[in-house]
Amino acid sequence: MNQSQVDQARTSKGSVKFLIGILVFVLVLGGIGFLWFQSENAPNLAWMAWTKPTAIFFITIVCLLLAMSIWEAFSPGGGPRVGILRFETTRGDRLFLSLLGSGFIHLAWLGFVGPDLWRALGVSIVYALLVFTFV
Repeated sequence: MNQSQVDQARTSKGSVKFLIGILVFVLVLGGIGFLWFQSENAPNLAWMAWTKPTAIFFITIVCLLLAMSIWEAFSPGGGPRVGILRFETTRGDRLFLSLLGSGFIHLAWLGFVGPDLWRALGVSIVYALLVFTFV
């Protein structure tokens, strides 16, 4: 194994650990947001016809973008790499692919299984981990 392969394996393992940390961070913030929207002090979002799950979804996207910005600030560039799709991707590209794929997973789940999306969320998280690891 040459030095570049060792560096790539080390970077990949570090990326997965950091992604898991971000995932925990987002889940904690999403949980706090969910609990806040359950309280009496929650903002009235009826003027936009928002539901609580919709608000939590957008809060999660904002948290992901903030986490990626912080990651970029601490480790600029992100080490573009060529994965199994055989084109060069950065962390932002992999996040975009994860979000896009997760949207398709949820739409397919709604079409084939039904409105219970918790398992689709689990499939999407596994998909995102696979994208950040192998793409």
